[in-house]
Amino acid sequence: MRLEAWLALSAAMVLVAIVAVRLSYRLGLPSLLAYLGLGLLLGEAGFGIQFDNAELAKELGWLALMIILIEGGLSTNWRHVKGSVPAALSLAVVGTSLSIAIVGGAAHYLLGTDWQIALLLGAILAPTDSAAIFSVLRRLPLPHRLAGMLEAESGFNDAPVVILVLALSGVHHTSGNLELFGTIAYELAVGAVVGLAISWGGAWVLRQVALPASGLYPLAVMSLAVGAYGGAILLHASGFMACYLAGLMLGNARLPHRPATLGFAEGIGWLSQIGLFIMLGLLATPSDLPGQLVYGVVAGLVLSFVARPLSVIIATTGFGVSWRERAFLSWAGLRGAVPIILATVPMTVDLPGADQLFAAVFVLVVIFTVIQGPTLPWFAQKLKITEEGKATELGVEAAPLEELKADLLQVKIPEDSRMAGVEVFELRLPPGAQITLVLREIIGAGKVVEKKSFVPSPTTVLQAGDELLVVTTAADREVAERRLRAVSRQGKLAGWFGEVGD
Repeated sequence: MRLEAWLALSAAMVLVAIVAVRLSYRLGLPSLLAYLGLGLLLGEAGFGIQFDNAELAKELGWLALMIILIEGGLSTNWRHVKGSVPAALSLAVVGTSLSIAIVGGAAHYLLGTDWQIALLLGAILAPTDSAAIFSVLRRLPLPHRLAGMLEAESGFNDAPVVILVLALSGVHHTSGNLELFGTIAYELAVGAVVGLAISWGGAWVLRQVALPASGLYPLAVMSLAVGAYGGAILLHASGFMACYLAGLMLGNARLPHRPATLGFAEGIGWLSQIGLFIMLGLLATPSDLPGQLVYGVVAGLVLSFVARPLSVIIATTGFGVSWRERAFLSWAGLRGAVPIILATVPMTVDLPGADQLFAAVFVLVVIFTVIQGPTLPWFAQKLKITEEGKATELGVEAAPLEELKADLLQVKIPEDSRMAGVEVFELRLPPGAQITLVLREIIGAGKVVEKKSFVPSPTTVLQAGDELLVVTTAADREVAERRLRAVSRQGKLAGWFGEVGD
C-alpha cells in the first residue's frame, strides 16, 4: 500500500476508535474491548492484514505502556493518593507475589501445565492494568484513598512483574532466586531515583524559564518523563518505575499551564491505547482462541475468585482497609493490555507453548473484562463505598508572570459548583490574591448571546459559568487555590464543614 493509503486507513481507524469510546462508555465497558475487536476485524480473519511480529509488538507495547503510565502519573493527585501509597506498595509487591504463586500452582496442578509456563502465566496475569484502571475507575465517585490504592497499585506493579516475566522466559539469565531478587531490587530502586531526579530537576528548570508558547510546556513535561524512562533503561534499571514516578512528580509540581499539559498527555495516552489494542488484536490468531477457551476461563476463575481476593486480604492487613473496600479492591483488579503485552515476551524467544499461552491470556482478558467492567459501578453502589453528589472539581489554569513574581489563575465555575451565589468578598482569598476580571455569559432566548467582561466589586455575586482571572503572588498561590476549591465544594461556609480544599 502507498503511504497515502496507510495514512487514510490509520486516520479512519482512529476516528472509529474515538466513536467506540463513546459507545463503550455508555455500556460501561472498557474501550480496550472495542479496540481489540477492531484489530481482530482488520486481521487475517477479517480484512486480511497480516501481522505476526511478536518482537515488534513487544517493543511497541513497551512504548505504549510507557505513555499510559506517564499520563496516569501526571493526572494522579498526590494529595489524594499519598495516604494510600503504603497499602498500594504492599498490593504491588506482596499481593502480586501471592497471585503469581496461586495462579501458577493452579495452572500446574489443575491444568497440567509444566512449572515454567505455569509460573509465567501467574506472572503475566498478576499486574492490574493501568489503562483499564485509569479509564474505568475515574468515572466512579470513589473515596480518594480507595481510588488512590487502585491507581498507585497499577502504576507500581508493572515494573517488578516485567522483570519476572523476562527472567522466566529466559530473556534475563539469573543464577538463582537470590540474584533474581537482587536484580528486581536494583532495577526498582535505581529506576525510582532516576525518575525522581530527572523530574525534580526538570520541574526546577521549567519554573525558571518563561517559554514563548504555552504549547511548549506539555512537550517539555512529556519529554522529561520519556527521558526518565530512557535514562533508567541505559542504567539497566526499571524504565516503567522511572517514567511513572516522573509523571507523578511533574503532575503535582507547581508548573505553568497544568491543564494544557494534562489535556495533551490524555490525548497521547488515548492514541497509545488505541494503537496498542488494535495491534494486539492484529497479532492474535482467531483460529487459536477457541482451543484455549477452557484454559483461559479456568485460569480467570482462579485469578478472580481465589488469587486476587486472597492477595488483597493478606496485602492490606494492617493498613486499616475495611472489608467492603477489600471486596471492591478484589473485584476491581482489572486486566487489560499489560497481560497481553507480557504474553508476547515468551513468543519472542520461541518458548514452547508460547502461542497457546498468548491465546489463553487474550481469551481471559476479553471474557473477564466483559464481566467485570460493567459491574464495577453496581458493585461499588451495593458496597456503599461511592461518594455521590460531589460537585465537579474546579479546574485552575496557571500562567507565570515571571518579572512580577506572580501567577495568573484562570478559573471557570462549573454548573454544580457551590461557588455560584457567593459574593466576591465572601471568598476570603489571601491578601496576595485578587480577582481582577470576570467573564460572564449573557443568556437570551435560552442561549448565550454574548460574553461580557468586567472588573468585579467586593459585592459582585458569582454565577455558574463565570470565568475568573485571579492574580496571586507566588507565596499565596497554593492558599488561593485551596480556598477556591473549598468554596466550590462546600460554599462560603466551607471552613465550618472542615473542607480545606485539598
